[in-house]
Amino acid sequence: MEGDLAARIAAVAAVAARHADTVDADARFPAEAFAELKAQKLMAVLLPHVFGGEGRSVADAAQICYALGKVCSSTSMIYAMHSANVACVVNHRDDSEHFLACLRRIGVNQMLLASSTTEGQNGANVRASAASLVHTGDIVSLDRDASVLSYGADADAIVTTARRSPESLPSDQVLALFFHDDYSLQRTSKWDVMGMRGTCSEGFRLMAKGRREQVLSEPYDRIHRRSMVPVTHLLWAACWAGVAAGAVTRAQSFVRMVARAQKGALPPGAPCATQASLSLSTLVRLVDSALANYLARASDGKALEELGFQTELNLRKVSASELAITTVMHAFNACGIAAYRNDGDFSVSRSLRDILSSAIMINNSRILANVSTSCLIGGVPDSLSRLQ
Repeated sequence: MEGDLAARIAAVAAVAARHADTVDADARFPAEAFAELKAQKLMAVLLPHVFGGEGRSVADAAQICYALGKVCSSTSMIYAMHSANVACVVNHRDDSEHFLACLRRIGVNQMLLASSTTEGQNGANVRASAASLVHTGDIVSLDRDASVLSYGADADAIVTTARRSPESLPSDQVLALFFHDDYSLQRTSKWDVMGMRGTCSEGFRLMAKGRREQVLSEPYDRIHRRSMVPVTHLLWAACWAGVAAGAVTRAQSFVRMVARAQKGALPPGAPCATQASLSLSTLVRLVDSALANYLARASDGKALEELGFQTELNLRKVSASELAITTVMHAFNACGIAAYRNDGDFSVSRSLRDILSSAIMINNSRILANVSTSCLIGGVPDSLSRLQ
């Protein structure tokens, strides 16, 4: 079974690699890679079998993100965001027949889910909504300024936050699922950026209408802590580790190529390739450790909401992004001018531009400011962990 998964991941990665340069150059959605992801039945790996999925864990989704990150950062990041959305709707699903039918529709059709959590000028404050659901009998409607809606124009469905009702406070949020035939999009901003260009994170006016059963009854606050934050941070980190691994592979290949050409003499950047390898090893161990911690708590909602765990998740996001940037920079320096070029087998230009996004998704400074109080409360460990 695991060998089959590895082969399916490799097939998708091969397609993503062939189109990665044009996805970046044209800032377009990686349609070919996602056609192959659907063909390989990898879009619903987190959904239980009863909904047409595979019932796999977040660790399996992370492996897919890592493999895709090596060859196409945008494909990997989109898959990470999609998988986090799937985790939210399946982990917090209602038992109504209509919502269960929605999940089966997602799994059977291998649908791509986008999310709208950024609204208007609220930046990354996803815990407050301006737009509210309007209830008319069994129908709910929403008119939202979705100022950042990644791959929204190419998604099959959108998961969005909203105020529970027009009378609700901005923090009284719910999560709603709307399918493509439930909504319309009017573009309000374009996506012309340094890196992660294929994520197409444009702005839209989102106008949606669906059945009340498409709104999860569980408060978004709980969904946010138990699923959205853990799964998003873990899969983002796996994506960034993959980007770093791709850069390190090119650095190692460059050093070997020069050494062969110079009959064993190493290029000046060889020590940087060593630093890149060491940094990548640290990054991979950090991601593996975070995944193991999450999986040990995944079935215990209260454990997922513990302040210490939430703080650790946020800090690991910061550490993973910083380590990934450091790793790619070491690889960049190892290859020198060959890395600086946009063409050639040893270019690290796209990897560097893409990985710089990691520090601002969500901004590391914002995260550190938000967790500063909990870090002071938490104290420090009394001793090192015992070696087994």
